[in-house]
Amino acid sequence: EVQLVESGGGLVQAGGSLRLSCAASGFTFDDYVIGWFRQAPGKEREGVSCISTSDGDTYYADSVKGRFTISSDNVKNTVTLQMKNLKPEDTAVYYCTARNWGWGMDPYEYDYWGQGTQVTVSS
Repeated sequence: EVQLVESGGGLVQAGGSLRLSCAASGFTFDDYVIGWFRQAPGKEREGVSCISTSDGDTYYADSVKGRFTISSDNVKNTVTLQMKNLKPEDTAVYYCTARNWGWGMDPYEYDYWGQGTQVTVSS
Protein backbone atom coordinates (compact mmCIF):
# COMPACT_ATOMS: atom_id res chain seq x y z
CA GLU A 1 0.00 0.00 0.00
CA VAL A 2 1.35 3.40 -1.00
CA GLN A 3 1.55 5.90 1.82
CA LEU A 4 2.73 9.49 1.98
CA VAL A 5 2.66 10.89 5.49
CA GLU A 6 3.34 14.55 6.08
CA SER A 7 4.53 16.05 9.34
CA GLY A 8 5.96 19.30 10.64
CA GLY A 9 3.16 21.76 10.05
CA GLY A 10 2.08 24.25 12.66
CA LEU A 11 1.68 27.88 13.62
CA VAL A 12 4.56 30.29 13.17
CA GLN A 13 4.99 34.04 13.08
CA ALA A 14 5.88 35.84 9.87
CA GLY A 15 9.59 35.62 9.25
CA GLY A 16 9.83 32.29 11.02
CA SER A 17 10.72 28.84 9.74
CA LEU A 18 9.14 25.41 9.54
CA ARG A 19 10.35 22.10 8.18
CA LEU A 20 7.87 19.74 6.58
CA SER A 21 8.68 16.07 6.13
CA CYS A 22 7.10 13.46 3.92
CA ALA A 23 7.63 9.80 4.73
CA ALA A 24 6.99 7.56 1.74
CA SER A 25 6.34 3.83 1.62
CA GLY A 26 4.85 1.22 -0.68
CA PHE A 27 6.67 2.18 -3.87
CA THR A 28 10.18 2.38 -5.30
CA PHE A 29 11.14 5.74 -3.87
CA ASP A 30 14.05 6.56 -6.16
CA ASP A 31 11.98 6.08 -9.31
CA TYR A 32 9.62 8.91 -8.43
CA VAL A 33 9.29 12.66 -8.45
CA ILE A 34 8.07 13.92 -5.09
CA GLY A 35 6.21 17.18 -5.02
CA TRP A 36 4.70 19.58 -2.51
CA PHE A 37 1.46 21.36 -3.25
CA ARG A 38 -0.50 23.73 -1.07
CA GLN A 39 -4.07 24.93 -0.94
CA ALA A 40 -5.39 27.90 0.96
CA PRO A 41 -9.10 28.39 1.68
CA GLY A 42 -10.92 29.62 -1.38
CA LYS A 43 -7.86 29.27 -3.61
CA GLU A 44 -6.71 26.78 -6.19
CA ARG A 45 -4.15 24.16 -5.38
CA GLU A 46 -0.66 25.51 -6.06
CA GLY A 47 2.48 23.59 -6.92
CA VAL A 48 5.24 24.66 -4.54
CA SER A 49 8.25 22.49 -5.25
CA CYS A 50 9.29 19.09 -6.50
CA ILE A 51 12.39 16.92 -6.56
CA SER A 52 13.51 14.02 -8.68
CA THR A 53 14.69 11.37 -6.26
CA SER A 54 16.78 9.74 -9.00
CA ASP A 55 18.93 12.71 -10.04
CA GLY A 56 18.17 15.42 -7.50
CA ASP A 57 16.70 17.93 -9.95
CA THR A 58 14.49 20.45 -8.21
CA TYR A 59 11.81 22.96 -9.08
CA TYR A 60 10.44 25.88 -7.08
CA ALA A 61 7.49 28.12 -7.71
CA ASP A 62 8.45 31.77 -8.04
CA SER A 63 6.47 32.55 -4.90
CA VAL A 64 8.81 30.43 -2.74
CA LYS A 65 12.10 30.60 -4.63
CA GLY A 66 14.94 31.60 -2.33
CA ARG A 67 12.91 30.84 0.81
CA PHE A 68 12.07 27.13 0.50
CA THR A 69 14.48 24.25 -0.01
CA ILE A 70 13.48 20.72 -0.96
CA SER A 71 15.68 17.69 -0.34
CA SER A 72 15.36 13.94 -0.35
CA ASP A 73 16.87 11.13 1.69
CA ASN A 74 16.82 8.00 -0.45
CA VAL A 75 17.85 5.80 2.47
CA LYS A 76 15.04 6.92 4.76
CA ASN A 77 12.58 7.44 1.86
CA THR A 78 11.75 10.93 3.04
CA VAL A 79 11.49 14.32 1.42
CA THR A 80 11.91 17.49 3.43
CA LEU A 81 10.69 20.98 2.61
CA GLN A 82 12.59 23.56 4.62
CA MET A 83 10.63 26.81 4.70
CA LYS A 84 12.24 30.06 5.85
CA ASN A 85 11.13 33.69 6.01
CA LEU A 86 7.53 32.55 6.02
CA LYS A 87 4.82 35.00 5.04
CA PRO A 88 1.11 35.07 5.89
CA GLU A 89 0.39 34.20 2.26
CA ASP A 90 2.17 30.88 2.80
CA THR A 91 -0.71 29.82 5.03
CA ALA A 92 -2.26 26.69 3.53
CA VAL A 93 -2.61 22.96 3.80
CA TYR A 94 0.55 21.42 2.36
CA TYR A 95 0.35 18.10 0.54
CA CYS A 96 3.10 15.66 -0.32
CA THR A 97 2.63 13.95 -3.68
CA ALA A 98 4.39 11.44 -5.92
CA ARG A 99 4.51 10.74 -9.64
CA ASN A 100 6.47 8.02 -11.43
CA TRP A 101 6.82 9.62 -14.85
CA GLY A 102 7.47 13.02 -16.30
CA TRP A 103 8.21 16.27 -14.56
CA GLY A 104 6.36 19.37 -13.48
CA MET A 105 3.68 20.64 -11.15
CA ASP A 106 0.44 19.66 -12.82
CA PRO A 107 -1.49 18.14 -9.91
CA TYR A 108 -3.40 15.83 -12.26
CA GLU A 109 -0.15 14.12 -13.20
CA TYR A 110 0.60 13.06 -9.63
CA ASP A 111 -0.41 9.53 -8.70
CA TYR A 112 -0.36 9.60 -4.92
CA TRP A 113 -1.25 12.21 -2.29
CA GLY A 114 -0.79 12.50 1.43
CA GLN A 115 -3.47 13.75 3.79
CA GLY A 116 -1.89 17.17 4.16
CA THR A 117 -0.49 19.22 7.01
CA GLN A 118 -1.63 22.68 8.03
CA VAL A 119 0.81 25.59 7.97
CA THR A 120 -0.39 28.85 9.48
CA VAL A 121 1.71 32.00 9.38
CA SER A 122 0.54 34.85 11.57
CA SER A 123 1.34 38.46 10.79
